[in-house]
Amino acid sequence: MSKTNQSKKYADPTTENKKIESGKAENNRTEKNTTEKNKTGKKEYFGTVCEIQRNSYNILVENKMIHAKLKGNFFRENEELPVVGDNVAFLPNENGDSLITSVCERKSVLKRPYAADHSMDNGKEQVMVANVDYVFIVSSLNDNYNFNRIARYVSMTLQGNAIPVVILTKADLCSNPGRYASEIENLSEQVKVHCVSALYGIGMDGLNKYLQPGKTIAILGSSGVGKSTLVNALVQEDVMKTSEIRESDAKGRHTTTHRQMIVLLNGARIIDTPGMRELGMCDMDQGIDDTFSDIAELEACCKFSDCRHETEPGCAIRAAIADGILSRDRYELYRSLHEESRHAAKMKDISKWRKQLKKQNRKD
Repeated sequence: MSKTNQSKKYADPTTENKKIESGKAENNRTEKNTTEKNKTGKKEYFGTVCEIQRNSYNILVENKMIHAKLKGNFFRENEELPVVGDNVAFLPNENGDSLITSVCERKSVLKRPYAADHSMDNGKEQVMVANVDYVFIVSSLNDNYNFNRIARYVSMTLQGNAIPVVILTKADLCSNPGRYASEIENLSEQVKVHCVSALYGIGMDGLNKYLQPGKTIAILGSSGVGKSTLVNALVQEDVMKTSEIRESDAKGRHTTTHRQMIVLLNGARIIDTPGMRELGMCDMDQGIDDTFSDIAELEACCKFSDCRHETEPGCAIRAAIADGILSRDRYELYRSLHEESRHAAKMKDISKWRKQLKKQNRKD
């Protein structure tokens, strides 16, 4: 396996007080161990959530791991709960679990509708990770490869203010990986693409530029695409369990059961996540437009601002398709993602209105 520039040593969130090389564990957003007094006059500390197990949180503060739980105000005031990658304020407790009091402002956030609520009837969204710089969208070069699914991940990433990096794994099993890489590169000018084989080290050196001090990378993708194998190769140690896929349909089993942050020796951070079978769209219009920026620009050239691109005169979209500048398949994908996103956003608003009405009725 090709060696990356990272050391084999890493800080595992499940082990307390792992040492990070002195002077290299810099992170501009966190780990400054700054303190300030809250409204009650108690001194608050700041750290990064690196692992969540049910109601228990592990917070990384410099080179120490702090065990914490949520303060009651999160439940009484219906505040958004911390996720892995969040910077949080907490009250330390030397004799037990510390108390997380608040979540700091996020620079980026990845979220999706709950898998069981794609219609958004309950208005629930799942925040997966926060404060990531890059998102490694992992897809294997076998029957699991799905261009439309990758487009969804890219749109979600851009909506969440992070940089999408598509990692096409198992390149050793594909006779022409360049064809798939070219297809993804044509998806969006904002996408970076790498074909790799983590098992044999092919293409792994190209990922070193993302593993920089203070940078956080989230690993996303379906089960069986090689996310855990990729993490082990980046860390150069078997820190994540792996399992075989079913040869009949290239589907895998969940080997990662919860989100977990691993801190490399130089201060770079990797967040591994469980495989996602589905990824719904909700309120992601900007991310979709950013992904398909060429189509968004064409729409602005239509004669009428409310053009539906059907029979209206002066339609730039229909003209581009007729001239071969824009493929109909690409436009239909863009349109379908927008329709799904807007419908789910509408259902989310209706759900919020219903909840507010029920709450008001209870007060009356």
